[in-house]
Amino acid sequence: MSTEKKNWMLYAAFLGTTIFVFVLGLFAASIMERRVEAMIAYKPIKPMRDFEPRNHVWGANFPREFTSYLQTAQVSFKSKYNSSDAVDMLKEDPYLVVLWAGYAFSKDYNQPRGHYYAVTDLRNTLRTAAPKGPEDGPMPGTCWSCKSPDVPRMMNQEGIQSFYKGKWAGKGHEVVNPVGCADCHDPKTMDLQITRPALKEAFERMGKDINKATHQEKRSLVCAQCHVEYYFKGKEFYLTFPWDKGMSVEDMEKYYDEISFTDWTHAVSKAPMLKAQHPEYETFQFGIHAQRGVACADCHMPYVTEGGIKYTDHHVQSPLNNINRSCQVCHRESEEELKKNVYDRQDRVYELRMKAEKSLAHAHIEAKEAWDKGATKEEMASPLKLIRHAQWRWDYAVASHGASFHAPLETSRILGTSIEKSGQARLELSRILAQKGITQEVAMPDISTKEKAQKYIGLDMETLKKEKKVFLETVVPQWDAKAAERQKSWD
Repeated sequence: MSTEKKNWMLYAAFLGTTIFVFVLGLFAASIMERRVEAMIAYKPIKPMRDFEPRNHVWGANFPREFTSYLQTAQVSFKSKYNSSDAVDMLKEDPYLVVLWAGYAFSKDYNQPRGHYYAVTDLRNTLRTAAPKGPEDGPMPGTCWSCKSPDVPRMMNQEGIQSFYKGKWAGKGHEVVNPVGCADCHDPKTMDLQITRPALKEAFERMGKDINKATHQEKRSLVCAQCHVEYYFKGKEFYLTFPWDKGMSVEDMEKYYDEISFTDWTHAVSKAPMLKAQHPEYETFQFGIHAQRGVACADCHMPYVTEGGIKYTDHHVQSPLNNINRSCQVCHRESEEELKKNVYDRQDRVYELRMKAEKSLAHAHIEAKEAWDKGATKEEMASPLKLIRHAQWRWDYAVASHGASFHAPLETSRILGTSIEKSGQARLELSRILAQKGITQEVAMPDISTKEKAQKYIGLDMETLKKEKKVFLETVVPQWDAKAAERQKSWD
């Protein structure tokens, strides 16, 4: 072997060794940095009390996560169908007023803003107004359940059942911190934890042990504490998830029918109605991402790397505002193509949604006409049940804001059955009306705007707004003053 060739081989070996040592050094440094990060996490700069609800106290120990969390206050993002701002959905879609006639959502319903506004928006909505003041309102303490890390603290202090059945307004000075750290994390270990008993209880009734959930599963389950369908059970208003028979729309419909549960009686049609809340977790289970093991946090709270430190972005938001760190972690298509994929699915679901809404609005108004012409309870029982089932399915499909993308096939199927059932209801109503001598199509009222629709269903919005103004100017400042005094004592 020539000297020149030997020298070349020696240089190559030296270069290869140098590269290997360099890469090994980077890997070791990365491990050490993560070990240091873990050590910092378990040795907080500022000790935290048990059930610490104040997000800024957690932020002293986790500045990166806290800084990103504060970005949930941003309201500038808008996609084709959703927004991070409080868009008035009754103004955008007046059919909603008629569909929810007799229910508080017909008074006021905005697109939800970020977690930062969870307490503020519940205080401000016209749904929390009461004719004789907040203490007279029908809302129980249960309505605070998913709005604040003060809730686990209060449940620990006064007991779960006592918290639920107390008055909503009676807890306003206690529930002041918006959704945040203590809702999902153990203050001692920082592990993800389930802080809301309703989710644990639902798993127990299904024969599952939530404590055996993996870390990846918990990255969805902490969201499932709140982003689910639920109802208030009995006179105690006990928060309950209707999953005993399963999570499909039919399973929950059967559950509610068997216990004869009704959220409200419709003001126009007199149908015994169900109001879907926001079953994001349930509808997500029927989509391809959940089936492939993707967690909510993978897309809505993706990881961020700064130097050698990796942490979770706590700016919980639409992945469409963060495509490069959410979608493109797995998908190699361009941002434009990925966004088009989302909108294509949403467009098709939206088309079905509007057909369902129009058919349901007609069914409610035709039912009113039947009552006005002397229809009996026996005659109306079948079409009213069909209306109940049709609207439940529509609401289940659209109250979950991400369902049109999370599970577009299942959502389309559900809306299809909603259209079918409302059509059946209208057919039965037409036969009843024909027996009463009405053979022509029932005239639809002018519900082209939110104001016209609210007037049609009998809402006195001016009085309601005045009552709410008094509440915000008198009661809320008292709550804030009491909360400020408590904070001083804690500090």
